[in-house]
Amino acid sequence: MCSSSGGGSAATLSNGWTPNFSGSGACDLAFRYSQCGGLYANPVVDVDCPDPGVMRDGDTYYMACTPGPKYPLRSSKDLVHWQGAGAVFSDATKPGWGTGSFWAPELHKVGNGYVVYFSAKSSSSGTFAIGAASASSPTGPYTDIGQPLITEPSPGAIDAHYFRASTGKHYVLWKIDGNAAGQKTPIKIQELAADGLSVVGNPTTLITNTQGWEGALVEGPWMVEHGGEFFLFYSANGYASASYAIGVAKASSPTGPFTKKGAPILVSKGAWAGPGHGSVVKGPSGDWVHVYHSWVAGKIQQSPGRVVLVDRIQWEGGWPLMRGAPSSRSQPLP
Repeated sequence: MCSSSGGGSAATLSNGWTPNFSGSGACDLAFRYSQCGGLYANPVVDVDCPDPGVMRDGDTYYMACTPGPKYPLRSSKDLVHWQGAGAVFSDATKPGWGTGSFWAPELHKVGNGYVVYFSAKSSSSGTFAIGAASASSPTGPYTDIGQPLITEPSPGAIDAHYFRASTGKHYVLWKIDGNAAGQKTPIKIQELAADGLSVVGNPTTLITNTQGWEGALVEGPWMVEHGGEFFLFYSANGYASASYAIGVAKASSPTGPFTKKGAPILVSKGAWAGPGHGSVVKGPSGDWVHVYHSWVAGKIQQSPGRVVLVDRIQWEGGWPLMRGAPSSRSQPLP
């Protein structure tokens, strides 16, 4: 890849830098970037792994993706290099109340244990519901609570998310699957018991689809607390389109009222189409990091499916933003 011209030569590197050298064919050398642990480039999981639910436990991250019911697990020390770590459920332990459509798992440390929240179609109601299962280890075995944690009238509830506020209160969020019936898609929140396996009080609606770019739905909620405020990351529009994107809203309380930023903070760009439905965690360096899925541009609903990307989140003017994302060039490890 060394190009010679006018008595000199140059080579364009993967991060866009083009060093020039004196003499023809003079770029016969190698670079190894070691600052911040090295470089990486997206995708970090190059096979179909939609709705990545990521949890940090100590110095290790764990990820589960759609579909279930087994929900294969992956682990990583750096959010970039992932390896198999078993599965949430086995044929023997998968939830008996679910008949299919096992979607969007999230792993969380709750108290002294671990809980996986997920969506499935209920055999008793025929509608979507939110399930929960607990374990004493992040890799299981997980024991389902035996019934849905959250139910809603038809068309039901999907996309569960767990959040623990600095006050010590625990919450579960979910989306009403209204777009399946041509209705709005409220995202709700309700307090959880300390073990994360039962609800307390009544739910509160946080947001619904009200902006043009959101299309027929908002979904995939993920809440973080930053600078004394609560930020609700969410996805909107059709998942199987380049219009799918990530937006954010903020409030002074986990139960709102929430104000939307307006335009999405992550949209289709370059090599990637339809980025969305991810997890927001602290990376090993201490930076906020977004782990999310995306189609390869030009290959929506085609192989390799929705692959996993990782990009940093910055904060400016009281809001999160994602410069240069979704990225495909190399960058320092998160």
